[in-house]
Amino acid sequence: MVRIDMKSWLSRFRNDERGSVMVEAVITLPILIWGIGATYEFFEVHRYHSARDKASYTIADMISREMLPITPTYLNNAKSVFDTIANDNGENALRVSVIKYDSDEDEYSVKWSEVRGTTSLNALTTADVKTAHATLPMMRDGEELIIVDSLSEYPPMFDVWFGDEMDVATHVVTSPRFAPQINWDNS
Repeated sequence: MVRIDMKSWLSRFRNDERGSVMVEAVITLPILIWGIGATYEFFEVHRYHSARDKASYTIADMISREMLPITPTYLNNAKSVFDTIANDNGENALRVSVIKYDSDEDEYSVKWSEVRGTTSLNALTTADVKTAHATLPMMRDGEELIIVDSLSEYPPMFDVWFGDEMDVATHVVTSPRFAPQINWDNS
């Protein structure tokens, strides 16, 4: 009959290091792979958003310097510039709006708003901005602002908790630079 001393057996088991590399690899390798994928994905989301910020600021600056009325052709070309700066083949939408402030009524109104692209971005209405004092800057009576919004769908490469797609939105507010107003010409 073989008698096993429990204390010495536990001591030998604790000190035995055979197979520990395999166990550690099985435990840590999935976490390591997920970490690398998540790091890549977070970097890509930042790059994607940054490119759209730069493109939105460029479009806002272009329009703010215009002294002639904006036309549909101008906006179509501005959308092409946006897509070029964004540097991908994704679905991008661009909304350009000009709003005006009335100090007597203490309300904002939409002078014109146009959308280019194929996402769920809609043209702004006066009802959308009428009392948007929390999101729009203080303005003088009759002053106008240019608002450039963009919406893009980011398709993640890895599933690290973003889901299938993530909306990336930008919002840029600027004032006209050389002319007191930016007009729309629908021709």
